[in-house]
Amino acid sequence: MLEPRTRELCEGPNFGALTTLFADGRPQTNIMWVGCDDEYVTINTEIHRPKYKNMMRDGRVSVAIWGAENPYSFVEVRGTVVDTIGGDAARQDIEDLAQKYMGGPYPNPIESERVIVRIRPDRQVGA
Repeated sequence: MLEPRTRELCEGPNFGALTTLFADGRPQTNIMWVGCDDEYVTINTEIHRPKYKNMMRDGRVSVAIWGAENPYSFVEVRGTVVDTIGGDAARQDIEDLAQKYMGGPYPNPIESERVIVRIRPDRQVGA
């Protein structure tokens, strides 16, 4: 279950730093749009990207989400990828995220397939 502060930051137009692990253990961090549902932090990406491949191989991730108005107000979610959702739901999700963050339709071409990655929080800490 998401803590109230985690949900609040995920629901607003606040960016997150997603950290995944390469096969050799090196971390990779990407600045991402974030979302959530009742239980999970969600990330929308494409299946050809290294972050997606990293998460499918090793589901341990960290997402730090900070407030757009105050970057010192943040949460870190350490968690595990539990599943992905593709198809029309993922395409609609990226449109919803573009509306939230940019105020309009998603402007970038889709190179492969969009997916929603659902992350179960194992630990949530913040300020």
